[in-house]
Amino acid sequence: MEHGRIEMPHEAATGLTEDRSAPRFTLLIRAAKLIAPTGEFIAVIRDVSESGISLRGFHTLPVGQPLTLELRTGEQHRVEPVWSRGHEAGYRFAETVDIVRLVAEAGRFPKRQLRLNLTFGVELAFLGRKTAAEVRNISQQGAGITCAERLAIQQPLRIVSGLLPEIRAKVRWRKDDAYGLAFDDTFGLGQLAAFAAGAQDPALLAVPGRSEFGRR
Repeated sequence: MEHGRIEMPHEAATGLTEDRSAPRFTLLIRAAKLIAPTGEFIAVIRDVSESGISLRGFHTLPVGQPLTLELRTGEQHRVEPVWSRGHEAGYRFAETVDIVRLVAEAGRFPKRQLRLNLTFGVELAFLGRKTAAEVRNISQQGAGITCAERLAIQQPLRIVSGLLPEIRAKVRWRKDDAYGLAFDDTFGLGQLAAFAAGAQDPALLAVPGRSEFGRR
């Protein structure tokens, strides 16, 4: 999943835009983050051209605006919805995009696990007691939290929440009341995507339909 296969170019009519002459790249299983008014959601880039991009989600994808696509390097691109079919959706770029740079996932920062900025309360259980904490962001491998109680580096603990199954983790770093946790057992990408949708916009988990947002 870290290394997508690239085929270039082909003329498959995916209906992204009316510009069929734009070279199109097919990217398989390349994860990205779609930032919408209702929150941040995980999607997989399926194909992309200079004029637009198609994504596949683990649920129906959000369509409200503004929408921003964020790659694993942190690079961001504004997109506008064009069509939606089930868990797939097509978007046009709101601004000119360097397609080679996008396909190569080139950016100021190295590629990393997608991190969703979600805020929700949890309890931390350790040493026979519990204390309140707040999750500020979460990825497949860990989470950033704030907690009033001082935690030790390498402190083993359990994260208890009504939104997630119980998670065992260890403290990896701290700065004032902020801590970084590493999970003992990581999430699958689909598990994290479903959790994010349920926590931010549960309607996206409903049975999907089909929508058109402009001329194809």
